[in-house]
Amino acid sequence: MKKKVVAVVLAAAMTTALSACGSSDNTQQSASTDSAAEETTDAAAAEDTAADSTDGDSYTIGISQFAMHGSLDNCREGFLEGLKEEGIEEGKNLTVDYKNAEAAMDVANQIAQGFVSDGVDLICAIATPSAQSAYNAAMNADIPVIYTAITDPVAAELAKEDKTSVGNVTGTSDKLPVEKQLEMIREILPDAKTIGIMYTTSEANSESTIAEYEAAVEKYGFTLETVGISTISDVPTAADTLISKVDCLNNLTDNTVVQALPTILEKANAKGIPVFGSEIEQVKIGCLAAEGLDYVELGKTTGKMAAKVLKGEAKASDIPYEMIEDSSLYLNTKVAENLNLEVPQAAVDRAVETFTEISAE
Repeated sequence: MKKKVVAVVLAAAMTTALSACGSSDNTQQSASTDSAAEETTDAAAAEDTAADSTDGDSYTIGISQFAMHGSLDNCREGFLEGLKEEGIEEGKNLTVDYKNAEAAMDVANQIAQGFVSDGVDLICAIATPSAQSAYNAAMNADIPVIYTAITDPVAAELAKEDKTSVGNVTGTSDKLPVEKQLEMIREILPDAKTIGIMYTTSEANSESTIAEYEAAVEKYGFTLETVGISTISDVPTAADTLISKVDCLNNLTDNTVVQALPTILEKANAKGIPVFGSEIEQVKIGCLAAEGLDYVELGKTTGKMAAKVLKGEAKASDIPYEMIEDSSLYLNTKVAENLNLEVPQAAVDRAVETFTEISAE
């Protein structure tokens, strides 16, 4: 009993002491609690803002390039530059998965299917076969496809005659300036009679361009010889066949043929046959001249188009495909010298860029 009484007395004393200082302690505790709550709220708000910024502006895209050659590489470079100009930059808010099909259609199909399985935000398809593969793979996946370096989107069944889309797909065309090219060839080779063109029979863009040349050559006093190929292994024989029948060769943006351009140039040079290209990179490595497009600018236009889709400003299905109308003359005077050709001064003066040597690939 004595112990219990002592305990009660001590408890009472402690209660009295606590009540004497309770007001001051409670005030301090309240202030401390309020301050901590404010800090927690501020930190949470900062985290939410950072999360919103990352989630809202971060993208993953797949780039499927059909083959490895200059014009397509320039397209890819321009595409990324176009995105960057619109605030979407690799290494910051953009992750890029780049794959090259090495001119194999089955590989292009696998690449496209892989991008769809990965759930990328957008597929950029460079060249007609890759664009067709990407569209077919993504058709039911709600993944937009933006293509570039496609000569004829209508023939490739990726657009309608009025340039509107056939689905969740759009992009840019590198349609060749056929008549300007023929006019340039006639200017440089006034006595030439027959032009030879090699093309891949499975590439819709090449077949449509061949049809344009067939319709236009007579106007410029030419006849046309063509040879179709299926694979890159057909190129040497096809080149020998054409070279024996023509005064010059004219190269398209045919992906398989462009990959084999060094072989074609070697055979043509041995026979003194000029080879005309279709863009600047072909002229750099040994074609005599080309009336062509700026593929970096083509890529930039495509990149800006893709940025609109990624940002939700427009749907791919609502954007008509675009074409770059302006072309420029590119000339290689070293090639002319090797062929003992004198290029008219008017053409030299008109050339936007002139190369005085032949570069390696």
